[in-house]
Amino acid sequence: MKLCRFGEIGDERPAVLLGANERVDVSDAFRDFDEEFFGSAGVARLRAWLAQNVASAPRVTADARVAPPVARPSKIICVGLNYSDHAAETASPLPPEPMIFAKATTAMCGAFDPIVLPIGAAKADWEVELALVVGQRASCISEESALLHLAGFCIMNDVSERAFQKERGGQFIKGKSCDTFAPFGPFLATTDEVPDSSGFSLKLSLNGERVQDGSTADMIFKVPFLVSYISHFMTLLPGDVISTGTPAGVGAGMKPPRFLRAGDVIEYSVSGLGACRNEVRSRG
Repeated sequence: MKLCRFGEIGDERPAVLLGANERVDVSDAFRDFDEEFFGSAGVARLRAWLAQNVASAPRVTADARVAPPVARPSKIICVGLNYSDHAAETASPLPPEPMIFAKATTAMCGAFDPIVLPIGAAKADWEVELALVVGQRASCISEESALLHLAGFCIMNDVSERAFQKERGGQFIKGKSCDTFAPFGPFLATTDEVPDSSGFSLKLSLNGERVQDGSTADMIFKVPFLVSYISHFMTLLPGDVISTGTPAGVGAGMKPPRFLRAGDVIEYSVSGLGACRNEVRSRG
């Protein structure tokens, strides 16, 4: 099943994607795809509801904004340097353990929303990533049970202002958390739709030029290990998001480095999880 949300910012509602384009509005029966939904067997309840009501449920108009498929989570946790080729391009040593950091939840936006460069931005960069959505409360769980605690998979662009991240002191969160720096979606594919989390293909193009082309098979730390590992440092709540790292091809790794400017267009995809497109704008 593919969960999605639609509507303008502040007025998003839940839906289910059928086929390539048909969206079924389920907001009469389900308030939102949030912590309460995922934590109360919402996916199973929604599947049962659809079996009885899909024909009569209203459809979403084609021009409705594609919102993030999950309501604002309690946290977004990201994994840095999780592909050896990305570590190499940034001249960074391979981490002995996952390098994790937080991204502000206010950075989240829709898969087709514009990326707005913050005041003072000089080195904004792109990072296509496989994102995980937690489906059950997880604390100190085993690697073997990790996938049972997931609701599904999405795409995230871990947009990063490298100057804020690396040249302004402190930790990564400053360069990762600007508004619109977490485009997310376009839908959540539930775990039953994804039999193998180790073989996703990730691609990103900048202004029509392919710059990232990788596979989750090349992750240093795989999905089950990451979920288990992170759960030993914090409790993961239903609806939380884990973004699992990016392959080579980021702007900071190019020679010379190349960063986002107003007017750029980023298009990216993860196999089986759809495609996203963001135009880059300056803050007004």
